[in-house]
Amino acid sequence: MRILIAAAGSRGDVAPYTGLGAGLREAGHEVAVAATGPFAALVREAGLDFRELPGRPAHAGGADGNRALMRTAAAFVAELGQGFADVVDPGTDLLLLSATTAPLGLHLAEALGIPAIGTSLQPTAPTGDFPPPVLGTRSLGRTGNRLAGRFALRMTDRVYADAVAALRRRLGLPPLTPAGMRDRQEKADWRVLHGFSTALVPRPSDWRDGLDVTGTWWPYVAPDRRLPAEVEDFLAAGPRPVFVGFGSMAGGKGERLGALVGGALRRAGLRGVVQAGSADLTVDGDDVLSVGDLPHALLFPRMAAVVHHAGAGTTAAALRAGAPSVPVPVTADQPFWAARLATIGAATEPIPFAGLTEERLADALGRAVRQQSYTRAASVAARHMATEDGVGAVLKALG
Repeated sequence: MRILIAAAGSRGDVAPYTGLGAGLREAGHEVAVAATGPFAALVREAGLDFRELPGRPAHAGGADGNRALMRTAAAFVAELGQGFADVVDPGTDLLLLSATTAPLGLHLAEALGIPAIGTSLQPTAPTGDFPPPVLGTRSLGRTGNRLAGRFALRMTDRVYADAVAALRRRLGLPPLTPAGMRDRQEKADWRVLHGFSTALVPRPSDWRDGLDVTGTWWPYVAPDRRLPAEVEDFLAAGPRPVFVGFGSMAGGKGERLGALVGGALRRAGLRGVVQAGSADLTVDGDDVLSVGDLPHALLFPRMAAVVHHAGAGTTAAALRAGAPSVPVPVTADQPFWAARLATIGAATEPIPFAGLTEERLADALGRAVRQQSYTRAASVAARHMATEDGVGAVLKALG
């Protein structure tokens, strides 16, 4: 089967699909991944064909609020929609659409007569079990949570409305709003597979048939990949360090963060591995090693704790490693994942990025490393995750 996976957004929105794609390829399928240009090497490293989507998503610079996030997303989607049709080969047998590409890809599927399955990294369908991930963590009760979930979908509709209208005109399709397409798919019980672990989010009790949770799709890591020698030397030179990184978040905040993180590590008496990320984070000191992009699957099992922005992928990677977390959520769904980590006992209480201080980080690090309850909870989740086969569940869904 010729499969096209379409994913767009930050690295965390794309990397899990490299592992999913590699698993599908190993099962005998021909797999391509459509993503924006910066992720071409990531896709090709997994042995998958790459097709470039237009646009370049902006990095979140801090606690700028959902309104600014919506504006940024709308600009990105408008550019994405202009060239999405160019990456879909009419000979494709199946489209796998991420949450960010489905509102556009479903219209392409209609025009070309190609079956499509949703592949989401977050629980976006409304439920009474919890509020929508993008609208905070405070439960509004079962009815309120469902209403908030529908409101979140309407917000998404607004982001995609103009791009969908333009795409349907280009494809020669009659007008149909994003809400109209969603209603059509709901009535057809359109299948959406969710690539997260039930260790963090059990399948909501009120979801309809066709909404399934498969377990996590892990970013591809080559079997012979190893940590660099300088990292191995640092790890061997003393006690287990803690990891500090904010992924594609906090762009332009590196100088302030560097001083803060360095001071927190000294206060807590801990060694640190600090990942530069989009913040260009660097910390000086004999007990600190600054690194670039390294596979979390190789690095996190060697850490005493992980300080991170609580993106879905980094959250899962820390749990898989059995490492306690200190979550510092920045925006979007990150507070949701941070709260889930704390709820299962695998993390300290989240520290919102806007409220991050040297003192708060040092205190949280000290507790995460020295109170064994966090490590025990993370280890329980890791054992649960080891029983899940995200790729296998997708293959089963494909029949």
